Amino acid sequence: MKSRTWTPLLTTLLSLLLVLSPWSYQVAKANQNAIAVDQNELNASLETDGVLRVGMEADYAPFNWTQTSASDGAVPISNSQGEYANGYDVQIAKAIAQQLGLELEIVKVEWDGLPPALQSGKIDAIIAGMSPTPERLEQIDFSDSYYDSDIVVVTESDSQYADASSLADLSGASLTGQLNTFHYDLIDQIPNVNKETALDTFPTMITSVLSGKIDGYISERPGALAALAANPDLNIVEFADGQGFDLGDQTTDIAVGVRKNSSLTNYINQALETIPQSDRDQMMEDMVDLNERGESQGFWAEVAGIWSNYGSQFLRGARNTMFIALISTLIGFIIGLIIAIIRSLKVGKDNLIAFVFYKLVDFLIACYIEIFRGTPMMVQAMLIFYGSKLFFDLDLSSMAAALLIVSINTGAYLAEVIRGGISGVDKGQTEAAKAIGMNHFQTMTSIILPQAIRTTLPALGNEFVINIKDTSVLNVIAVTELFFITRSTAGSTYLTFQTFFIASIIYLVLTFTTTRLLNFVERKFSDDHSYRVHTSSTIQQ
Repeated sequence: MKSRTWTPLLTTLLSLLLVLSPWSYQVAKANQNAIAVDQNELNASLETDGVLRVGMEADYAPFNWTQTSASDGAVPISNSQGEYANGYDVQIAKAIAQQLGLELEIVKVEWDGLPPALQSGKIDAIIAGMSPTPERLEQIDFSDSYYDSDIVVVTESDSQYADASSLADLSGASLTGQLNTFHYDLIDQIPNVNKETALDTFPTMITSVLSGKIDGYISERPGALAALAANPDLNIVEFADGQGFDLGDQTTDIAVGVRKNSSLTNYINQALETIPQSDRDQMMEDMVDLNERGESQGFWAEVAGIWSNYGSQFLRGARNTMFIALISTLIGFIIGLIIAIIRSLKVGKDNLIAFVFYKLVDFLIACYIEIFRGTPMMVQAMLIFYGSKLFFDLDLSSMAAALLIVSINTGAYLAEVIRGGISGVDKGQTEAAKAIGMNHFQTMTSIILPQAIRTTLPALGNEFVINIKDTSVLNVIAVTELFFITRSTAGSTYLTFQTFFIASIIYLVLTFTTTRLLNFVERKFSDDHSYRVHTSSTIQQ
């Protein structure tokens, strides 16, 4: 009788234990894996106390990618509102931050910008599927490995090279690899290979394969598995023992990048030791599964699906693009106007100090114009954004850096345009102004500049339209403009052509609308009734 009385109770307790066992295991494991941390030493290795800022491109599934929600354990991207990062790297970063008692902050950075971002202090660590190559070890330190992989080749499933099992079987193939990775250098080991230009992202390489532009690309196995899960038309070429690439001093180990001689390296290594290999394998398997996508639904259905899921991000990118272009064009116009006025001054040698000072200022202005007109905006962006932090400890936000870069670049171009407009005004008007007692300032503001500005309006409008498009180069410093959002979306969906089709339509709408508005303004200024020429008969006596 007692045994029957206790049976329901025992059953209930057993059920509760089964339900709570995963939670209990996690708690026990967390307590077991706790590591000793010297908080002062740890904070000294971080840019912000208590915050671990991790950089990744969020464009390399299954290691890291971008999504629009916090589902499946994703983490908000700090420098891109409304976007979340997920993937194997993100889960590793979360585990490290938890073990060290730090708040995790994900910073989205282009692949080429990761090392300078780390060296300049924009981020504290790189967790982005990066291998510790000899070249990288000269610039930064690396932790112990948190994943080990091997090298494969990705082709189309119906490619003539799909059944290759050795490097010799790939003879004659057109192959590529990601820019600034040792993957691209490995192609040279294939006999009679057609080595194509390196591409910057894996989604771009996938699109090139599917469109028939190339036969395949070099990849690490997890990336290839994620690409295959999202694109059933792809195929993974695996090599027989001894028939694959000779890595030499290169490695397929993936580790965390940290600054040289940082104490953070040791703490990260301790945190990684607490993550069992079985957990790491399960993480990678889960992340690969999350990238699985069904059969193609057709071009327009896929475009509609992208817009449905990422439309708000595209609109935010377009808004930021227009904001940067408009504000920078206005500031650049003011810069150009001031420079043009200064260079139009006539300073005689009778006042030697003023003459020398003017010549010095004129020389500096000439240097400014030549430097910013003679170098690409992308180079300027890298130097200003990372250099300001590295050399002057000035931590500019991506948006502030964007406004600064585009403004001074625009000012350099418009300075010469406005100077040409000033020179185009009949000199007789200046002489007449002097004859009636007007000084230089009065002459410029009342007579010369109104005409010069009016004649340079078409060039000003053209510069505005150019800036709308040229903001795309700012993706190298992670400015969340339209092109940056487009690349992120393409990396998340693997639908590169469809994504860029949407972006092209948005750019066309922006530039077309802007051009029509500028034409309307120009017509208003060119209207004969917008001003009146006085003759002697109309002047009040």
